[in-house]
Amino acid sequence: MNPAPAPQRYSSRVSVIGEDTPVTRALPHRARRTVGAWCFLDHLGPAQFAPGKGMHVGAHPHIGLQTFTWMIEGEVVHRDSLGNEQLIRPGQVNLMTAGRGIAHSEDSALDGVRQHAAQLWIALPEDERRREPAFQNYPDLPVVDVGGFRATVLAGSALGQRSPATVYSPLVGIDLNAAGAARAGLPLQPDFEYAAVVLRGAASVGGAALAPGEWLYFAPGGEQLAVQCDAAAQLLLVGGAPMGEDVLIWWNFVARTQDEMQAALDDWNAGRFGPVRAGSPAAPLHAPSLQGTRLRG
Repeated sequence: MNPAPAPQRYSSRVSVIGEDTPVTRALPHRARRTVGAWCFLDHLGPAQFAPGKGMHVGAHPHIGLQTFTWMIEGEVVHRDSLGNEQLIRPGQVNLMTAGRGIAHSEDSALDGVRQHAAQLWIALPEDERRREPAFQNYPDLPVVDVGGFRATVLAGSALGQRSPATVYSPLVGIDLNAAGAARAGLPLQPDFEYAAVVLRGAASVGGAALAPGEWLYFAPGGEQLAVQCDAAAQLLLVGGAPMGEDVLIWWNFVARTQDEMQAALDDWNAGRFGPVRAGSPAAPLHAPSLQGTRLRG
């Protein structure tokens, strides 16, 4: 079985979401915009919020993508313009399909608590990106033990398991959580590219050391990926078939042209996304201007 190709290493960057919540952002990266259809990856925490503080992201719009939230610690309330209100708990995934357009807010259920999560975006392919918006919470995901890792299949199929999450591109997402030393060889799909991110602790992936604040990219061609840790650690492995479409990512939108971005921005400013279900303490987000900006894929 062929091992994964030699990895390429990239640095994540710190960004701020909502009012003042710092996150580590791996994707998009200037040198590599997507991994399969995954086009965005934020890692929040593990963080202990101060009393009276939490994550509060006011109403904001999306087009052309799916938002994929993996909750590890703490609880978050999702509210959207379809009228949904959903509490996401640890071990659950929230999947929101923006399609032609949706707006939502996200808030810590309680302030002053510990929180840990990853939020990713999936760029919808051309024939799906204008579909009707939708939202789904997945409270039960398949779990399998492999080499000391507790592997949760978040999206797609892996390790003989299939996630119930509805996605529209060939892709996979796996959370690997070890309470102590662990070592495993994970089967790969040779036509997929992959990215590995450490969420907690440190590990070796494909023979390369990996710590928080950086991530590894593996080109297609491998059939097995060696993953190892010497102490408690948690990793996220995502992958998929190279997208084969040039996409633009700007603010909360995924599109193909700058004109589409401007049209979505105009719709948001004119209130045409519809009202988000009330309840968030945070004010709606103000969209940045596209004037003078030249987007690149």
